[in-house]
Amino acid sequence: MQKMAELLGLGDERREGALGATALPGSCLADNRLNLDVYPDGCRRFLQLFEGRRGEVVQVEFLRLSSNDRLLGTTLGILPHLKHLKSLVLKGGHARDEFGSCQHGSLTNLPPNIGNLRCLTHLDLSFNNLSTLPSCILHLSSLRMLLVSHNSLVALPEDFGSLSKLTFFSAMKNQLKDLPQSIGELAVLQDLHLSENALEFLPEEVGNLHNCTELDLSGNRLSSIPDSLANLKSLRRLHLHSNLLVTVPASLASLPNLSRLDLQNNCLRAVPPEIQTLPFVHLRGNPLGETEPSPQADESSARGLRRLFLASGEDSFSVTSEGCKVVLACGIHFYFPPGAASDPLRIYFRTLAPDPQWVKLRHHDVLLSGVLELQPHGVKFQQEVHIRMPYTSPQTLHQREVVVRTFSGQSWSDLKTRVEQKRKSKKHVAHCSVLHFSWFLVVSRLVQNECKVPTEGTLLFSSVDSNIKVTFPPGVTEEARHVKLQVLPVSAEEMEEITAEAGCRASPLLCLSQDSLMDFLRPVRIQLPLPPGVTGLNLDRSRLHLLHGDLEGQIWDDITSQVVLEFTHLYAVFEVTHFSWYWLWYTTKTYVGGIAKKVYERLRMYQVNFIALQRKKDPEQVLLQCVPKHKVDPVLKKLQDRYRGPEPSDMVEMFEGEQFFAAFERGISIDTDRPDCVDGCLSFIFYSHLKNMKEIYVTSPVDRKGQAVKGQVSFYRGTIPESIPEDASRRRKGPDSLWLATLPIKLPRLKPRWGENSAPLNGFSFPPLNLGNAETGYLTQANLLGIARRVGADWQTIGLNLGLTYQQIERIGYNNREDLDKQILDMLFSWAQQNSEDPDCVSKLITAMKDSGRQDIADEVETVIELGRQKYRESIRRVGLEQESSTEDSAIAMM
Repeated sequence: MQKMAELLGLGDERREGALGATALPGSCLADNRLNLDVYPDGCRRFLQLFEGRRGEVVQVEFLRLSSNDRLLGTTLGILPHLKHLKSLVLKGGHARDEFGSCQHGSLTNLPPNIGNLRCLTHLDLSFNNLSTLPSCILHLSSLRMLLVSHNSLVALPEDFGSLSKLTFFSAMKNQLKDLPQSIGELAVLQDLHLSENALEFLPEEVGNLHNCTELDLSGNRLSSIPDSLANLKSLRRLHLHSNLLVTVPASLASLPNLSRLDLQNNCLRAVPPEIQTLPFVHLRGNPLGETEPSPQADESSARGLRRLFLASGEDSFSVTSEGCKVVLACGIHFYFPPGAASDPLRIYFRTLAPDPQWVKLRHHDVLLSGVLELQPHGVKFQQEVHIRMPYTSPQTLHQREVVVRTFSGQSWSDLKTRVEQKRKSKKHVAHCSVLHFSWFLVVSRLVQNECKVPTEGTLLFSSVDSNIKVTFPPGVTEEARHVKLQVLPVSAEEMEEITAEAGCRASPLLCLSQDSLMDFLRPVRIQLPLPPGVTGLNLDRSRLHLLHGDLEGQIWDDITSQVVLEFTHLYAVFEVTHFSWYWLWYTTKTYVGGIAKKVYERLRMYQVNFIALQRKKDPEQVLLQCVPKHKVDPVLKKLQDRYRGPEPSDMVEMFEGEQFFAAFERGISIDTDRPDCVDGCLSFIFYSHLKNMKEIYVTSPVDRKGQAVKGQVSFYRGTIPESIPEDASRRRKGPDSLWLATLPIKLPRLKPRWGENSAPLNGFSFPPLNLGNAETGYLTQANLLGIARRVGADWQTIGLNLGLTYQQIERIGYNNREDLDKQILDMLFSWAQQNSEDPDCVSKLITAMKDSGRQDIADEVETVIELGRQKYRESIRRVGLEQESSTEDSAIAMM
């Protein structure tokens, strides 16, 4: 106990720690349930409770902890004391990495005496780092449900079949290569989920699972399945999509209860007619009827390749030496030619929001897509893999080119890219070819002309302005060098607007770079066109300045007196030995370098306006957006039917890739914790051609029963780049120096509904809700909110088992695509509202949880309902048939 107190930092203040445990919220320890995975310091709370209220803690039957918690190791040693424990959840995924992906927990093993928990029926160890199954699990004689998905398991123990009471087992997204023969001894197993592993074959003993109703083997490397699967007479759903199947036994058609057979995205060239005619079989993505490709097959035979169409929830696929075509739900296409992969290979993919910390855009670059990550990194293909990435139309970007940029792990480089616009959809697509996988994105850059400079010299022209050329004389270099040329045109109107000088003119900006750190051995001759309106006949040499800028555009030096300038009627010619930015100016100003820096910075900036609108039907739902000035009117027109709010903010200037924050002030705050919140402010990254938009829910600590709350949202810069012009930053003095704009927000006074005031529920406002009836027990809003906090990534499966359609699930996911919590709430309360009049809806909810592999939630719901029934019977005995009291008594919040 002393050691535990020291770990908790209590020391001599153990009594204070115990008091602290007593002061924890009542929802932390509710009856026989202890749900601490929703707290960042859940393990610390558990240790405090165990020290201060041990008698209650050892009676707990349902326990949930986050394995991302740093005190998990200390907590594990106490768990064997909980002899009454029925359900134990030690899941990771509660923390997120810099890309917003769930981080696996720290759990790698369990204490041996965990096997002494004789009452344990449900164990969830998902999203951890288990490489082997802890041996103590095999001693859990009452275990009915075991979840170890999203780990690193490579094998199951040979005596795995000793878990004789197991009814549900999920090991999806591991690295299992085979299964033990003893798996056939799991006589009462009903659900077996082994998707996204590396299984190459199945033991015949799988056919002994006579009570199995659902078998998921999708996303493996199976080329065949045993005939013994025809013995699974209870089987209802068999998932075999995204494997390498070349044949399936016809006997599957004889399974009497089968209602779904998914064979999509395999290598099936022929299917037994008994199977092909089944109404519930899915065969899309197979090369049915096609002949076997010859060993010399190449891209000319691409039409015969296997085609895979992946749904929005999938994140991987298999590639073999035969090659394939793959289409992702987001519109990205892959073509793996035959022979590209010598061995079967599992490809994992994800799309990421761009982060300026690691997406390094160069000056004048514009981002046109999100980031695509392909794994495994570093694997080299035998032939080039072709990638097609959709991107945002760069219609407003002229004299530029679109390229795919890739990250090697050290730096970004541009790939040779071909672009096209689809005729029907009008979508823009970028094509590239690679021999390895990493990160990819699409950018618009200044047109780049390049050449290799040999010792005998060469000539390089600009394709943007043919009047710009660079001449390399013989002997300019000892070894061949690679040289790049880019041009940024600058109109007379832009110059006059920025400099406020009517006669100020400038030539196009010329940027020269090379792959060598050495200066050239002989001067390189550069020809630039004279500024607009200036010719050799009317040229006033005192007004002409040749400027040289560093690669970052921070320092501009007037080098007119340092070079020999030659003039023709249209051009200026000069010689240099090293490369950077060059710019011809024609002005009456004397200090040209400082003005050039300002103009260069302003050419990189975009004029934008901020929008803050509230949904008409639910003012607590707020849409925030940063919109380029020319898009403001069309965006507002598109949103005006569903949203209302103030006029857009005043115009502000921002850099591509600049970070800014939205802060709610004066009694209004963000309703839920989000991974994109920094110190209570919502973080944005401005990209001129991407949607800088987020929808969030707001709340207020002010009581809205009597009055509305008038607050505001203010936008602030991140760290101001050193190069930003002071007038563009719109700086204030003091603490508001980063301020950009402020817009009003108003939360209306809450209106009473059906005899009581309805408060916002995690961003959702619903009328009072009671599912079920007094005799069978009620579930209320509080109960459903408790359920929602436990659902996690299983929400889509649960929604489908509750009877929601695929279209409803997809719509819920899209409408709340930036927040998993809102997806879950929307799904659960949408179902509740649709079924509020169904007296059997509670039992349907329990069944759906069981069918979704969430026995833990089903058990908790049954416990709540049973307690409600008891209280109802007590109230009948106490006051007759006054059911009004039983409704409230049975609303036991699963908080």
